[in-house]
Amino acid sequence: MNRPLGLLAELTHRCPLHCSYCSNPVELTRRTEELGTGQWIDVLDQARELGVLQVHLSGGEPLSRRDLPELVSHAHRIGCYLNLVTSGLALTAEVAEDLAARGLDHVQLSIQDSRADEANAVAGTRGHQLKLRAASVVRELGLALTVNVVLHKGNLDRVGEIIALAEQLGADRLELANTQYYGWAALNRRALLPTRAQLDRAAEVVEEARGGPMDIVYVTSDYYEDRPKPCMQGWASRQLTVAPDGRVLPCPVAGVIADLPAENVLARPLAEIWYSSAAFNAFRGTDWMREPCRSCALRDVDFGGCRCQSYALTGDAAATDPVCGLSPHRHVVDELLESTGEIPVAVPRRERR
Repeated sequence: MNRPLGLLAELTHRCPLHCSYCSNPVELTRRTEELGTGQWIDVLDQARELGVLQVHLSGGEPLSRRDLPELVSHAHRIGCYLNLVTSGLALTAEVAEDLAARGLDHVQLSIQDSRADEANAVAGTRGHQLKLRAASVVRELGLALTVNVVLHKGNLDRVGEIIALAEQLGADRLELANTQYYGWAALNRRALLPTRAQLDRAAEVVEEARGGPMDIVYVTSDYYEDRPKPCMQGWASRQLTVAPDGRVLPCPVAGVIADLPAENVLARPLAEIWYSSAAFNAFRGTDWMREPCRSCALRDVDFGGCRCQSYALTGDAAATDPVCGLSPHRHVVDELLESTGEIPVAVPRRERR
C-alpha cells in the first residue's frame, strides 16, 4: 500500500468570499469547532511521519487563522513543501514576506473571472483588484504561483481572457477546473452547468493556448463525457484531507458519503486511519468493484470514476460513476443535462457563526 504524498489541511471554513460554486459543505464547520494550533501541529507531525511531502494549507481562507505563520514555520521545519491556497484578499506584501521568510514555497490564488465586475459579482465582494495585487506580491518574492479558476456557465466563454490574465500575472501554472457539484455547487447546479457548445469552444481555446511557458491544467465537466475522469489517482492512494474539525477524509468532498465510517484525528492516529480504517479501505484497489467496472479494461485507469459523484447521484458510493456510458445510472446524468425551464439564480455561499 502506498504512503500518502500530499495533505490537504483545511484549516477553516471561514472565507471572505461567497462563491456559489463552493464545494465546501453546506453545513460549514464553526470557528469554535476548529482544531487548535497545537492540534494542527500534531497533525502535521503525524502526516510527515506517515510520508507526506506536500502540505496544502487551505480552507475556506487559511489567512483567517491567526496562527497560520506558526503552522507554516512548523511545517517547513519538519521538511514539507508548502502551498498556500488562498483568495488573496488578505495577502498583503507584509503578510506574504513574513510567510515566505518562514518557508512558504507556493501560492495557489483563486480568481473568479477575467473581468472585475463579473469576478466581484461571483465572489460577493469587491476583491478582484486585491487578488491582482496579491499575485504581484507573490511574483516579486519569487514564490511559485498557481492561478486557479473554477469554470461554469457564467465565465466559460471568457476562458481565453482568463488564460491571458494568468499569463499577465506571471503564473507558473493555471488550473482551469469545471465546477464539481458538491456542497454549495450542488445546490446551484442548474445555474452553473454550462452547455455542450460552451465546453467544446473552451476546449479548443485551451488547446490552442498550450505549449507556452505557463502550464495549463484543464479539468473537464465530465457530465458530458462518455467515461469518467480518474479521481484522486484512486481512492486513498496518494493524498488525504483533514477537515477543520479534525475529520480525516480520503478526498476533500468524501464527507458527502453519509454512510462512510467517520474518522477523526482527535480519536485515532493518522497512520492508523490511512492504513487500517474502513473508510480509507472502502474503495481502494479494484476488489470492491461491481460490473461493469470489474471487467472493464479501464478499471486501473479511471478507478471506476468518482465515489462521491456516484453517491451524490445514485445514493450508492459503490455504483459505477453515472457519467460512464456503461453505467446503468447514466440516465440520471442525461436527465440533468436535458432539464428545461427557467434557470434559477445561484445562491451565494453563507457561513454559520
